[in-house]
Amino acid sequence: MPSKAAILALADAERNVPFRLPASHTGQSNCRAPIRRRVLVATHCSACDCRCVNKSSPNDVGHPRGFSAFLKALGPGLVTGAADDDPSGIGTHSQVGAEFGYGLAWTFVLSFPLMVAIQLIAAEIGRVTGAGISRNLRRHYPRPLLWFMVSLLLIANIVNLGADLSAMGAALTLLIGGNGALYTLLFGIVCILLEVGLSYPRYASILKWTTLSLFTYVAVVAVAHVPWPHALRSLVVPQLQFNAAYATAFVAILGTTISPYLFFWQAGQEIEEQHRHHVKPLCLTASTAGPELKRIQVDTLTGMAFSTLISLAIVFATAATLHANGVRDIATSSQAAEALRPIAGQFAFAMFAAGIIGTGLLAVPVLAGSAAYAVTEMAGISGSLDAKPLSARLFYGTIAATTLAGASLNGIGIDPARALYWAAVVNGILAGPLMVVMMLIVRNPRAMGRLTVSLPQMIFGWAATAIMAASSVLFLGFVVADLI
Repeated sequence: MPSKAAILALADAERNVPFRLPASHTGQSNCRAPIRRRVLVATHCSACDCRCVNKSSPNDVGHPRGFSAFLKALGPGLVTGAADDDPSGIGTHSQVGAEFGYGLAWTFVLSFPLMVAIQLIAAEIGRVTGAGISRNLRRHYPRPLLWFMVSLLLIANIVNLGADLSAMGAALTLLIGGNGALYTLLFGIVCILLEVGLSYPRYASILKWTTLSLFTYVAVVAVAHVPWPHALRSLVVPQLQFNAAYATAFVAILGTTISPYLFFWQAGQEIEEQHRHHVKPLCLTASTAGPELKRIQVDTLTGMAFSTLISLAIVFATAATLHANGVRDIATSSQAAEALRPIAGQFAFAMFAAGIIGTGLLAVPVLAGSAAYAVTEMAGISGSLDAKPLSARLFYGTIAATTLAGASLNGIGIDPARALYWAAVVNGILAGPLMVVMMLIVRNPRAMGRLTVSLPQMIFGWAATAIMAASSVLFLGFVVADLI
């Protein structure tokens, strides 16, 4: 074990001596790099990538403080959290509020630390190793496991894309009239053009500001006459019901808050940020590990808190309006918007419908982008939103193909709302095993070097994995029971 003086000398050397790749470096490196999570240690790291360059991180010097620094730290975590409240998720939360009132509000308090833990795991996989989840699977685990998980992700994402685009088209029809199927297709094309045509920095900025569209649901809950003492009490005092409908709704909430596509997206976005700032994976840069890990924590915690608060706003709004007036059956987010009109008024209806479109414009690129990251990494090919279309054909082709496939579901006679049920089945099959593999990756020194996750994060990560696996088994049990 090196002495403290040797460790400090090593840190100074790492800051001041230019980084040089060995002449034999062809992809997997045998470099030795100082790594730090809470303390600085020297270790072997095999997660190096040929794209590593010798430039300092923006976090090395002159750390800004205050609210402006907080806003600057927000990025992949905020966008991921906001994308969790996609139109299909809004439909699920609306159904929960309409059918059970405030009875399931406590589940969002339960799921919050779990989603923070697992999204932190995903983010750190990307930023520490410099590779996404699929690439780490390809490097360290059997290929059939990789193919199985990416195939399930593609199926679930296409169905989710279909449900989200259909909800956006229906919402615009409610607002201005017209052909919902045409709007669905146009929304898909617009999302493809933006994702393919814009550079990553510009598109990342658009996604970040699009998260403001979720505040429409804050406006809805503000005019919904929520009985706040009762609503807030429901957060800490569960109103349990022992029946299949309640259990199914509980599983649905977990399924919409902890979704596999979000894991792939946030890992991919952390790599995009690494390339954007021209810095190396954290396993190679001890001096930037502390600030970067802190930024990831703040960003992810903020994004998941934002997602949870918006989800609760939707549940509270529909509980105070639809449930209170006897409306119990809501299948889609657009149905919830239409049902609000005679009860909560034109303003609440318009805000709810506009929110569906805004969140869809955020969620559709995330769904398609997560599929593209997974497919290109599975094939061993680099893919990036900052790449030119002709140099990343598989990446952008996957984005276009999955989006158009989702948009076409309605046109070929498949009901996206019904298909979403089966997408939940697929996600239920995928989530548990994928989370297990992610937890193994972040404890694997071959992947993470010495930046394996801390014990508290391991506890919450495995807790999230166990609860999600149990809920998936419960949900699949209900599916089998329905089929018999």
